[in-house]
Amino acid sequence: MASPAPADGDNGGLTDPLLVTATGHGATPRKAGLGAKGKYWVAADKAERMAAKEAGGEDGRALLFRKYKVKGGLLHPYRLLIIIRLIAVLVFFAWRIRHNKSDIMWFWTMSIVGDVWFGFSWLLNQLPKFNPVKTIPDLAALKQQFAFSEGTSRLPGIDVFVTTADPIDEPILYTMNCVLSILAVDYPVDRLACYLSDDSGALILYEALVEVGKFAPLWVPFCRKYSIEPRAPESYFEHVAPPQAGRVTQEFLNDYRRVQMEYDEFKVRLDILPDAIRKRSDVYSSMRAAEGDQKATWMANGTQWPGTWIDPTENHRKGHHAPIAKVVLHHPSSGQHLGSQPITESNLSITTTDERLPMLVYVSREKNPSYDHNKKAGALNAQLRASALLSNAQLVINFDCDHYINNSQALSSAVCFMLDQRDGDNTAFVQFPQRFDNVDPTDRYGNHNRVFFDGTMLALNGLQGPSYLGTGCMFRRLALYGIDPPHCRAENITAEASRFGNSTIFLDSVSKALKNDRSITPPPIDDTFLAELERVVTCSYDQGSDWGKGVGYIYDIATEDIVTGFHIHGQGWRSMYCTMEHDAFCGVAPINLTERLHQIVRWSGGSLEMFFSHNNPFIGGRRIQPLQRVSYLNMTVYPVTSVFILIYALSPVMWLIPDEVYIQRPFTRYVVYLIIIVVMIHMIGWLEIKWAGVTWLDYWRNEQFFMIGSTSAYPMAVLHMVVNLLTKKGIHFRVTSKQTAADDNDKFADLYDFRWVPMLIPTMAVLVCNVGAIGVALGKIVVNIETWTAAKKMHAALGLLFNIWIMFLLYPFALAIMGRWAKRPIILVILLPVVLVLVAILYVGLHILLAGVIPL
Repeated sequence: MASPAPADGDNGGLTDPLLVTATGHGATPRKAGLGAKGKYWVAADKAERMAAKEAGGEDGRALLFRKYKVKGGLLHPYRLLIIIRLIAVLVFFAWRIRHNKSDIMWFWTMSIVGDVWFGFSWLLNQLPKFNPVKTIPDLAALKQQFAFSEGTSRLPGIDVFVTTADPIDEPILYTMNCVLSILAVDYPVDRLACYLSDDSGALILYEALVEVGKFAPLWVPFCRKYSIEPRAPESYFEHVAPPQAGRVTQEFLNDYRRVQMEYDEFKVRLDILPDAIRKRSDVYSSMRAAEGDQKATWMANGTQWPGTWIDPTENHRKGHHAPIAKVVLHHPSSGQHLGSQPITESNLSITTTDERLPMLVYVSREKNPSYDHNKKAGALNAQLRASALLSNAQLVINFDCDHYINNSQALSSAVCFMLDQRDGDNTAFVQFPQRFDNVDPTDRYGNHNRVFFDGTMLALNGLQGPSYLGTGCMFRRLALYGIDPPHCRAENITAEASRFGNSTIFLDSVSKALKNDRSITPPPIDDTFLAELERVVTCSYDQGSDWGKGVGYIYDIATEDIVTGFHIHGQGWRSMYCTMEHDAFCGVAPINLTERLHQIVRWSGGSLEMFFSHNNPFIGGRRIQPLQRVSYLNMTVYPVTSVFILIYALSPVMWLIPDEVYIQRPFTRYVVYLIIIVVMIHMIGWLEIKWAGVTWLDYWRNEQFFMIGSTSAYPMAVLHMVVNLLTKKGIHFRVTSKQTAADDNDKFADLYDFRWVPMLIPTMAVLVCNVGAIGVALGKIVVNIETWTAAKKMHAALGLLFNIWIMFLLYPFALAIMGRWAKRPIILVILLPVVLVLVAILYVGLHILLAGVIPL
């Protein structure tokens, strides 16, 4: 460990962090070809930079990010191979139709339809990838232009939204670490505010925030003083090697031990909150029993909690409670701290460190069974309105509660794109890739999804921009308000109550946002203001307005992210993809297969909902560029591909019936054509992973999980959509649980916790069907080896390729059903051949016993 040193003074929140500890959680950070040193990337903005230099910065703004394109030596063969494969697919279709010979013509017809769909969906996926672009923020340029020694800054304000739905499925410790990482981020403290949205209305989350308010005055200065990375204490203390005497200064060692001890006590206080709240509530309720009050949940100040109660009652139960908005930490300009006094006897020598904390606010929107609360989109819109009244920052960024800021420069990096002189004013949002630090080393279920995050998103960066991915995305507030970008914006736009709701204070905040007012100092918070703050988070506020339709995050879709991004792109805005050498954010992924598939069902179901809505990429988005529209079309129809994959995977007809049945004749040429086309896909994939900077394991896991999803989650989403179209009932998807199996001795214990659900039945059927097909094939070889012609032997070998390929793709699923036995994958390697031999022996035995009676 290198010796840490304090940051050089206060420069407006843009320090150069010293990565004094192991970055990337004990591993070398993935460079993925970032910057000019990328093996397959070359600068693409030399002309722009030269022009800006010659102009001498006449418009007053610098170029704040660097742009790179794939080198021609890799890009041109990549594009050529895509064109060659497209021609090969067309030739293959023509050959199949010309040779329409099959043993079962209806199956041949179905296979033609399936192949046409495969070719179409591949084209939708591939066309937008012709021009990958990588954009890297230039933090040095941002610091040079916007940081000042006296601590002031011209940087825009940022409101950070954290959403949580349930303190049980989404552990409180995760949520509080997310909040702590935000409070400690390297950004001007007076330009930052954090809002926690609690959809459960639970007192435990509010009191956990109060505990954060007590611990943050110690943790945040510690992070600033020593440029700690990452700034979520749980991740820092768990993954970063502890300092050793002699390798760091004694001052740092003392401070480290003090902060670690306080953090351990902080976790203890969080753990005892449920019991403390219940005991306190029992005491207060017993004292008020004589007055006839019902049993309630009581706050520490002796008042009843307006949200949900421990013992549910009308108006105080889950899904039915009053709106709540409470300021936990005031804006630093007020000099106030709400709640208990922060730790002052910490003995940290932080006299040269800024001790101020950003504003921290608890929000729980009103819930009422009579209203549709519009899931996460409704919660985000409530935060958007509440933040407009309190801070009204130009920029907002949202996080799922299981994510945290892994790189303290992340927010500054996104701001680089918003302030750049080229397309900054027309940039609506900046999306970061999603990273996870709880995934098993082999990434069995493709949780990292690097092919998408490091490939597809970079490709869209060369078009109108990446899509919105639900978390880790910074928005321009005006874009969320449905305002057009500057290059096509009408003059004299007014904030109308029919569009934004009838809150006078909120309408005034919209007018200020339109005037580019950069002040984020909140107004005096009196009873009248608090009442208005609670009013904008009532469940009825959206009624009769454009919220969820043209304003804010879009409603009526299971996944609000893709349709919100589509709506913003449709107005003419662009977006940017921010890649950083040291990952910006990290989160928790559902590494249990069942929870992972539930997540996929929700995503794919929401995509199909979008296709069958007025946000259909064919008809929506009047200003979306053509290839951007193609990419959105691909994002909405891809689950349909699973229907044809499932049919193919359940049809190993070569072996499970007495006589060989051929889907296409001549069979040998048909299989050879298929092999060529499949090989070309993987050749293109090989070139993609070169410029995307991913590994073959990442690519292979992506292929495997797509097959698992195509036989389980995706067909389930298609079924949901069919039911929705027939019954007109909305699709309901539950929140993915982030709670993990309790096992202190195995970090990945949840990986082996296999739970059967109906959607896994088709996958199991495919596995059994193909294992049986291979076993029967072995039996037929034993029985018929002497009588088969050379052509039959060739057909047998070619036919088995399909079944074996399916087996390789379903390997992670086979491990999953083994449960904890899968800790030793060698068991499966031994077990599978045994099963195949047993099936072969059973076939041979049946053939001998039933010869002449039943044809086998």
